[in-house]
Amino acid sequence: MRAEWDDAHINYAGPARPSGPVSLSETPTQWREQLEHGTPNGWLLSRNTMLKTLASGRPMHLMHTTAALDAIRASGQLYAAAGCLVGSLYCAPLSPEPAGLRPHNMGAYLLETKQNRDVLVIEISPGAAVPVKGIDYLRLGRIHLRTYEEHRDCLTGAEDARIRQAAVERVRAASGFLDALLAAACGSDPGPDTVFVDRLAAAVPLVPFLGYLYFEVLSEYLMLHSTSPQTRVYADVGEMNNRLYKQLAFSAVESMHRLFDLALFAPGHDRLVDRIGEIEPALAPGVASYVHRRLPHLFACTALDASQDAAAVSFKDADFLTLARTAPYLLGQMVFREMRTEPRYPRLFPVFEQAKALQAYAYWNREGIPTPFNGFLPKGEIGVNLAYPHGSYVVWTAEVCERGLLHPVDQLDVTFIPRLTDLRATALGKAAFPTTPEPAAH
Repeated sequence: MRAEWDDAHINYAGPARPSGPVSLSETPTQWREQLEHGTPNGWLLSRNTMLKTLASGRPMHLMHTTAALDAIRASGQLYAAAGCLVGSLYCAPLSPEPAGLRPHNMGAYLLETKQNRDVLVIEISPGAAVPVKGIDYLRLGRIHLRTYEEHRDCLTGAEDARIRQAAVERVRAASGFLDALLAAACGSDPGPDTVFVDRLAAAVPLVPFLGYLYFEVLSEYLMLHSTSPQTRVYADVGEMNNRLYKQLAFSAVESMHRLFDLALFAPGHDRLVDRIGEIEPALAPGVASYVHRRLPHLFACTALDASQDAAAVSFKDADFLTLARTAPYLLGQMVFREMRTEPRYPRLFPVFEQAKALQAYAYWNREGIPTPFNGFLPKGEIGVNLAYPHGSYVVWTAEVCERGLLHPVDQLDVTFIPRLTDLRATALGKAAFPTTPEPAAH
C-alpha cells in the first residue's frame, strides 16, 4: 500500500518518476527536463516559493475559505474534504510581509470569486523540514481500484455489476482512440493536430478521465509557456499564474461555476484555439501541437501498469480482469467515476472516500508531510493533513484590507479532525445530490 501512495506522489527535490511502460518514445525524465529547462517558467517547477517554504521547516501560513464559520465556532472542529488533495483541508499559501499576509495568486483568485465566504488563516509549525512531495491525483487510479475491491461488499450485487460493466463498456467504446493514444506515445505517425484534438474532445464523454488529463496538459502549457506581464509579476515572487487555467476552465465549460467538474472539459480544436487566443494570443498557434504530443505520453503513464509494453496493449476486447492487470490506473479512474453516478453514493461516500483519506494520512505521517499539495504541478493548491501528530497549529479568522492583504483577527479554539466532511456540505453533494435526505437524528 505504501508503494502505491509513493507512486502517486511527485518528489520535486529528486529525480523524475521511473520510466513507466515499455516502448514510450519519450520517458518521464526527458519530459521533466524539457519542461523545467525548455520553457520560460519551467524553473518554477522546483524553485517556487511554496516549495522553498516547505523545505525550510519554518512556520507556514495558509488561507482557507469557508461557508461554515458558525458551525466551526459551535463545534470547535475542522474537517477535511475529498478531491485532488484526497482528504485534507484545501488552502492556498500566504507570504508574510510587513503590512500583512500576502495571498498567493491562487488565494487572491479565491478571495475575488468567493466573496460570500469567510476567510481563515492557519499557521502550521511543522517542527522540521517538509519533503517537497506532492500528490499527483492523475495517478490515483490504482488506489481507487484497490479501495473499490476492498469495500465492494458495501454495494448491492446490482450496483457492483453495473459499475463493472459500465467501466468496461466505456473503455471498449473508446478503444479506437485509446489505442491511438498508446500508439502516439510510442512514436507512431501522429496525424493532423486538428483531428487529434477533435477526437480527444469526442472521447471525453466516454472516458471522463481524459477530461482531467486534457485540462492538466493545458494548465501545464499555459503556466509554463506564458510570457504575459501578469505571469512575469507572479514569477518574480516565485508563483505560477493560476489565473490562466481558471479562465480557461470557466470559458470552456458553461456549468463550471456550479460544479468544477473536469469530466465535462472537452473543447474541440477550434474552440480550444479560440479560448487560448482570448487568454494569451501568442500561445494559441502552438496549443494543439502541444496537446497532441504531451497527452498521449501522460495517458500511457497514468493508465497502464509500469510492467506493460505500451506498444502491445489494446483496449479493443478488454474485460475487467484484463484491465485490472494491464491498465489498473485507468480502470480505477473509470470505477471511481461510475461510483459517483450511483444514487446511493452519498451513503457510500464515507466508506470509499474515508478509506482513501485514512491511507493518505498514514502515508503523509510516515513521510513527515503536514501540508500535502497538488503535485502534478506545484501551482499553489496546498492542504492541511488534519491527522498530523507532530508540530503545532493556530487558526484565526481574518480580514482582507484594501491592499488585498490578510490580517488575523480572532483566534479560534478549534481541533483538527481527520475525517471527511459530510458530502452534502461539499460542492459535489450540493450539485449532484441536492435532495439527499438528512440522516436520522442520534
